[in-house]
Amino acid sequence: MDRSRYRFRSLWALPAPPAAVYAVLERPEQYPRWWRQVRAVTRLDDTTGVVRVRSLLPYDLTFMMREARRDPAAGILEVALSGDVDGWARWTVTAAGSGTLARYDQAVHVNKPLLRRFAVPGRPVFRANHWLMMRSGRRGLVAHLEAV
Repeated sequence: MDRSRYRFRSLWALPAPPAAVYAVLERPEQYPRWWRQVRAVTRLDDTTGVVRVRSLLPYDLTFMMREARRDPAAGILEVALSGDVDGWARWTVTAAGSGTLARYDQAVHVNKPLLRRFAVPGRPVFRANHWLMMRSGRRGLVAHLEAV
């Protein structure tokens, strides 16, 4: 088993219609406004950007993000990732009651040397770090949606 490979899934119940949630999620350059762990998103063109994230642990991850699929009718946003992590990430936005369920799936291989060096003993901590980042992102998005 390669300890530098990770799969993540987060489910966010959100108090807004799917179209409103999708409209926010399809603009990653705006993520730093509502998701404090997304430190910077620099658009390079209409489908590519550079992202820098940092959660609780004292390290940044920087990676290129390239749009792979944008399908508003299906509620899907998917990107290919390369840099400190290689892989993909996908949002799937669906109606849930009077609000929305935003499902985040990610499969990555970590390239950052520090994280590879501590892959075995650090794995539970790295997973917890990701969980904390996602929890904060949901809270930030809820506050952002309520303010709009």
